[in-house]
Amino acid sequence: MRTATATGAAALLAVALGSAAHAGDARKDAMRFAWRSEGSASWISAAGVVVDGTAEAFAEFQKDRDVRGALMVLDSPGGSVAQTIALGRRIRALGVATTVGTTVETDGHAAIAPDAACESMCVFLLLGGAARYVPSQAHLRVHQIWMGDRADAPKEASYSAEDLMIVERDVGRLAKYTFDMGGSGDLLSLALRIPPWDDLHEITPEELVLSRLGTSSSLEELARGGPPAGKIQDRFVPADEAAAGKSAKERTAAATAPSGHPD
Repeated sequence: MRTATATGAAALLAVALGSAAHAGDARKDAMRFAWRSEGSASWISAAGVVVDGTAEAFAEFQKDRDVRGALMVLDSPGGSVAQTIALGRRIRALGVATTVGTTVETDGHAAIAPDAACESMCVFLLLGGAARYVPSQAHLRVHQIWMGDRADAPKEASYSAEDLMIVERDVGRLAKYTFDMGGSGDLLSLALRIPPWDDLHEITPEELVLSRLGTSSSLEELARGGPPAGKIQDRFVPADEAAAGKSAKERTAAATAPSGHPD
């Protein structure tokens, strides 16, 4: 199986900078994974909402494929906190690199269009990449996590002590994951200061550097592996994260596709 290694870097760069018509808006559905190839370049397309079972769906996807060191192209409005953490740890363990983009088809040829959005928990999934490249055309947007079933009217809703416990627990898990993946406190600060009733905050080029989201300056460098990202600290991974997203409580801090708010 071909992966996005140095041998395919030139071809991958060429298709990424090419123009192509976007396919249907798959980012509104549950995240799906597809293996795509064009010439000597190959990548994993990951588009859609991170939902309960997404990490398990990727495990099933990779079962018959050697995805170690592959490139994952993200186009997502976010989703489940617990599932994002589980999937992010999985792709880091596999040495998968990440970037933002959408796979498009033109005249029977696959291409990567870089003008895509990675929002809410997708930004933290991007952080899971062993090496990471953010195209200048891409949009990274963040905000607070929230109780998903009250995300549409957060100010009018009521909350219990248990609700607050769930949110604070997931903030703690997200903080630990961020530092394990080599991210900075600046990324958490950017996200946690934006309430769910405000527009998502778009990360600026300066904030991109401060948050340590990017490790590579080009797709070619990314294909070579880029400067190494921080190694996952396996000894600190809670056992329950391996089966994250199984209960109603785990589902409360997640993002929905239409609003970008947690559900």
